[in-house]
Amino acid sequence: MLKLSALYRFPLKSGLAEPLQAAQLDALGMAGDRRWMVVDAASGRFQSQRALPQMTQIYARWNAAGGLTLQAPGRPHLDIPLPDADSAVRGVTVWSDSMLVPDAGDEAAAWLSELLGKSYRLVQVPQARARQINTSYAEPGEKVSFADGFPLLLIGQASLDDLSARVGRPLEMLRFRPNLVVEGSEPYAEDSWKRIRIGGMQFRLVKGCSRCIMTTLDPVTGERNADREPLATLKTYRERDGDVYFGQNLINENQGELRVGMQVEVLE
Repeated sequence: MLKLSALYRFPLKSGLAEPLQAAQLDALGMAGDRRWMVVDAASGRFQSQRALPQMTQIYARWNAAGGLTLQAPGRPHLDIPLPDADSAVRGVTVWSDSMLVPDAGDEAAAWLSELLGKSYRLVQVPQARARQINTSYAEPGEKVSFADGFPLLLIGQASLDDLSARVGRPLEMLRFRPNLVVEGSEPYAEDSWKRIRIGGMQFRLVKGCSRCIMTTLDPVTGERNADREPLATLKTYRERDGDVYFGQNLINENQGELRVGMQVEVLE
């Protein structure tokens, strides 16, 4: 039997994961996932662990006021209020997409800039300002927050186990930053799934997830593996048309609650 074995939320794009036992799904995927983002103060370009591995040390969580609390080693924690959706709007870019989203203010910017060593701003995406998912894979009106391209990412536990065996050492699932982990399948079975159901919710698996240098960062320390693993091994058997794939991007078709332990049913 296939079952949902883990849930992860990433409140800050490229920040630390938040393991969950239950998660709500809304129109943008997992509620609270990648709704906050660090951008270059001058260009508005999004920032990630690809260029700033120290972002692996940023612990970001929702706070009681509905905003975000930031923590990092050696830094005081900072509670940031949820900005008004229409005030202090800043132009930002996520890959090739441009957005206008609210800025979280100077205090948050100063905290991040001191930690990361350059002038950065923190921004937040209200649902009304989310961007359209690439219509090659989605319907008009289906939106995504600050995630790279799709609302959710799924990985089979057996796929990670197979990759670990090939690399020759255990690998952390969080190197790959999934939202959903499924156990009970064969390795890479998720590559062939088109539609699944978990509880009362249905999902479309629309595109394999192409992987980058971020997978070579230790998710705890932020240190880069000198042997470029697991990306080096993935390239030997998971490369297609110049990209390396591991995991599947998916879109939720309705809203509700997911819980660890729920049965996963392959519909197509």
